[in-house]
Amino acid sequence: MRAAVLRDGRMVYRDDVPDPVPGPGQVLVAVTACGICGSDLHFAAHGDQMLAATKAMQGAPSAGASIDLGADIFMGHEFSARVLEAGPGTETFPPGTPVTSIPVLLAANGIEPIVYSNTTLGGYAEKMLLSAPLLLAIPNGLDPRHAALTEPMAVGLHAVNKSGVVPGETALVLGCGPIGVAIIAALRDAGVNDVVATDYSSARRTLATTMGAHRVLDPADGSPFDTVTPKVVFDAVGVPGIIDDVLRRAPVGTRLVVAGVCMEPDTVHPFFGIAKEMSVQFVFAYTPDEFAASLRAIAEGRIDVAPLITGEVGLDGVGAAFADLTDPDRHCKILVTP
Repeated sequence: MRAAVLRDGRMVYRDDVPDPVPGPGQVLVAVTACGICGSDLHFAAHGDQMLAATKAMQGAPSAGASIDLGADIFMGHEFSARVLEAGPGTETFPPGTPVTSIPVLLAANGIEPIVYSNTTLGGYAEKMLLSAPLLLAIPNGLDPRHAALTEPMAVGLHAVNKSGVVPGETALVLGCGPIGVAIIAALRDAGVNDVVATDYSSARRTLATTMGAHRVLDPADGSPFDTVTPKVVFDAVGVPGIIDDVLRRAPVGTRLVVAGVCMEPDTVHPFFGIAKEMSVQFVFAYTPDEFAASLRAIAEGRIDVAPLITGEVGLDGVGAAFADLTDPDRHCKILVTP
């Protein structure tokens, strides 16, 4: 079987990966499309740092902490697929049914996240295993390439749900990469009628407008807080200094939602947030209900994800796509179509 794997920090093409065999409760599927996520790019470049941070973290799941960086790593967690066959004693959708799922595999030895693994296949492969109880049928007629973007859109929906934003409030989204625009789309779908977005990239500002932002700003022209008075701020950038800048500049009572993943140590001045009684909410992933709601929003046409797709490659083009995605003016989301 063909697949693209991470080896020594680079994505390489293989045509000798054994076909996976479904066990009880599992379903063998053929991958139809898989989006390349920014977290995959970061893991390829900084996998050792990510694993070290995961191992050091207490009180939270430590999935991926035992990955061997010296062996091939399977990735790809934004996918759509087609049912091929079910494992022993497993009831599921008929063969040929288009499906998607939250990226988790239920196995005999526990739960295997479909994110980074030396053994569990992800969407950068011709075939993979999914869990029958977690499968969602893709509504009839929905382009499977669009269904593959359910996962990143669910991340945006989760951030919006955690923010408690209501239609009459102004929302400011910092950063218009895939997660930023997912937040913008979810805000617009929730009826928020004043969504402001910022990004240094003109291409991404244009995409933000397409996805529902009412106003877009270039941070190079000055702080957005000079012209915007938000009630909710979403950090979708994830670089040191953003949180502290928001605490310093945002109005009294602002709610800050941190969705951008910063892997470096950061410094904040708690006094700013204390003096202005601000709240800070960190967010991660989504719930199964939010995943299903995102699929419905795409299928019903409330959210059009087509503008996010800026390229498609086969499994032999994943390595080049990883390099291409470092240019924010050129790409937003590249799909892998095995």
